[in-house]
Amino acid sequence: MPGQEDTAIRSERQPVRSWRPSPIVLFILILTCGVELILQAADYGLIGSVRWRALAYQYGAFWVGLLDNWRPNYPAQPWVMFVTHQGLHASLAHLAGNMLILVLVGRILVERVGQGWFAAIYLISGIGGGLGFALLTNSTQPMVGASGALFGLVGAWKWQDWFFSAQQGFNRRSLVLDVFGLIVLNALFWFIQDGQLAWEAHLGGFLTGWLAATLVIPRKGPEAT
Repeated sequence: MPGQEDTAIRSERQPVRSWRPSPIVLFILILTCGVELILQAADYGLIGSVRWRALAYQYGAFWVGLLDNWRPNYPAQPWVMFVTHQGLHASLAHLAGNMLILVLVGRILVERVGQGWFAAIYLISGIGGGLGFALLTNSTQPMVGASGALFGLVGAWKWQDWFFSAQQGFNRRSLVLDVFGLIVLNALFWFIQDGQLAWEAHLGGFLTGWLAATLVIPRKGPEAT
């Protein structure tokens, strides 16, 4: 009967998706953008002092030397910086690139793992990014940005894709495309950051997110994205 066929067709249609960020993504977005906008306003003398950005970096950026013999500004700084550096950025372009990736990847990953696990993966991937930076460089320059956390989200996303693909047999084309995508993503970050690319943080974040994803049972597979 036509009515039954229409019902069957409607039931097979995919629901229309909203591009509105989930609450956890929106929270991270507002918090991170808020910090940079305050520092931008201070840079232009609209509020506070033009020294605010320098102070924010001094107290919140990731400094490898603090894990060696540098004197911290406060006792917990060598530990706290693993988290605080994620909320600081070098410019509006740096911030915009990171937040765009947060929204795009967050739309996929929140639906798969839920908001709690998403927040956990984001946070520990940022910490893993700091650890990767500390282990793989001896730079005396501060490292800021959420890119370690974002590469962790990508790592979690890709682990789940590869997990589901492995159940159907090895897909070499998918692997090549994923590797190519990561190269392009790093190139994009390199361009946005004027060559100041902390690839060590990207690698550390990606591996941390990958490992964290192995602890999560996905709610939905790649077909849900």
